[in-house]
Amino acid sequence: MNKLYIGNLSENVTPEDLEKVFQDSKISFTGQFLVKTGYAFVDCPDDQWAMKAIEAFSGNVELHGKRIEVEHSVPKKQRTRKIQIRNIPPHLQWEVLDGLLAQYGTVENCEQVNTDSETAVVNVTYETRDQARQAIQKLNGYQFENNSLQVSYIPDDQSAQGGQQGPDNGRRAGYGSRGPPRQGSPGAGAPHKHQHADIPLRLLVPTQYVGAIIGKEGATIRNITKQTQSKIDVHRKENAGAAEKPISVHSTPEGCSAACKMILDIMHQEAKDTKTAEEVPLKILAHNNFVGRLIGKEGRNLKKVEQDTDTKITISPLQDLTLYNPERTITVKGPIEACCQAEEEIMKKVREAYENDVAAMNLQAHLIPGLNLNALGLFPPSSTSAIPPPPPGNSAAAPYGSFGTPEQETVHVFIPAQAVGAIIGKKGQHIKQLSRFAGASIKIAPPEAPDSKMRMVIISGPPEAQFKAQGRLYGKLKEENFFGPKEEVKLETHIKVAASAAGRVIGKGGKTVNELQNLTAAEVVVPREQTPDENEQVIVKIIGHFYASQLAQRKIRDILTLVKQQQRGGSHRQHQHSQQQPEDEEAVSQSQPPLQEQEQQQERRK
Repeated sequence: MNKLYIGNLSENVTPEDLEKVFQDSKISFTGQFLVKTGYAFVDCPDDQWAMKAIEAFSGNVELHGKRIEVEHSVPKKQRTRKIQIRNIPPHLQWEVLDGLLAQYGTVENCEQVNTDSETAVVNVTYETRDQARQAIQKLNGYQFENNSLQVSYIPDDQSAQGGQQGPDNGRRAGYGSRGPPRQGSPGAGAPHKHQHADIPLRLLVPTQYVGAIIGKEGATIRNITKQTQSKIDVHRKENAGAAEKPISVHSTPEGCSAACKMILDIMHQEAKDTKTAEEVPLKILAHNNFVGRLIGKEGRNLKKVEQDTDTKITISPLQDLTLYNPERTITVKGPIEACCQAEEEIMKKVREAYENDVAAMNLQAHLIPGLNLNALGLFPPSSTSAIPPPPPGNSAAAPYGSFGTPEQETVHVFIPAQAVGAIIGKKGQHIKQLSRFAGASIKIAPPEAPDSKMRMVIISGPPEAQFKAQGRLYGKLKEENFFGPKEEVKLETHIKVAASAAGRVIGKGGKTVNELQNLTAAEVVVPREQTPDENEQVIVKIIGHFYASQLAQRKIRDILTLVKQQQRGGSHRQHQHSQQQPEDEEAVSQSQPPLQEQEQQQERRK
């Protein structure tokens, strides 16, 4: 994307005029300016120079009485689904941008572009050409928090080649990352191989120590890389003028820890030599998705790390999260050895959280037809490359996936009553955006009583829509501080099942419900003495954090689907073999004890 289109030119503009504009701003270009009537073309050495030219000139420079417009030159056959949005306020929250983009169609990919500007730039891929065209028409010039958005096409090479999207074209790849996407990401051509959780150790170091870490002509950092067998990226060019710079260390857990110690040693020595600081704390960056489990219930996990390592640990607040920064800063204070020991414990928790999420998401990929892991935007950019592919052969989800188009599902999620206003938003804006983003119907039921402490949110939609809607609901409650900074969001969810199938959820002697709870880490309860409703359905309660609840919901739906399949098969056999009916009924009664008996078994187990 290094070829530029320069528009809105006066008729008497010459190539020399344009050369002077570029040279005055010290923007590199290659070859000659090809000037036509009212527009021109020019090549830049690379994508970064092209972006610098767009940011420097488009709408900002006047030439012969007209403000020139500069954007990527995109041949007509490549003007399909990919657009670039520039001049985005840097503090913009993700969900606001999500809601804005979702108004014009389904977003398949949204990737942040690293630039030198103070505002954000993202490349967006819509599902269809018409959606991209509508987004350009509506968003170009759109006033957003005193910023006028600039939107244009960017080349869609895959469309030009007639190619199809690869599995790595998930949403938010690299979205909000402080560092550039890693080499060897999905689609890079390297064969897939199973490896340890691909979570880099991300450090935040004072800018004045970066030179010492790199060393003369890079000698120091090469030595660290060689001794620890790691790949280290120092993101010097990002966040120009910032007091701290991120460093990414890619290696085994042992290699990351060894590199961390060497970097910490260098910083302490540099601080001592230059007398710039009495204390140099260790700062670790961790994606917000994992921080809740690092902290633990009532802060127990974090307190244990502090006690075991004799360090003081603090974590940056949720309010610091922005479009640019999906990471929280974990600050560790103490002696070097203690800080290094704390790093090992912290990253162990982070990797465990990541691996659990990958396992959960991998199961979701089997259970939900067409679920795009990256599209849900729940993993940090550096980790999506490590999501393993579905295993070959028959998966546990085959019965679910074999029914074609997924059915509409209705789920009741209970939230604190005082959170209703935040979920609805001003004039209903937030709940509308959430509904559009997820592709689900979302309604808040009236309170059961004037002093009700909980309110029911009714979500209707297919499985993937349920996943997105419920995920954003959990996230919003955390962001708005309805749960403490060291408290994980756990909600109660109800799904309705046929009364005749409730016994299958419980299982013989409570075996199935026990397995569900062990597998998902959610509490699953079929309340006693339920009276089926007018549709002969009863409630199953699920209580847990987001991933636990989602896994439990999907497994229960899977069980119900199998029941339906068996019932259809049973009715077919009954029609063909009516003489075997008494024996079949007896077999069914033996395999499925009455609901009351199942509930009694469940209660005795408790």
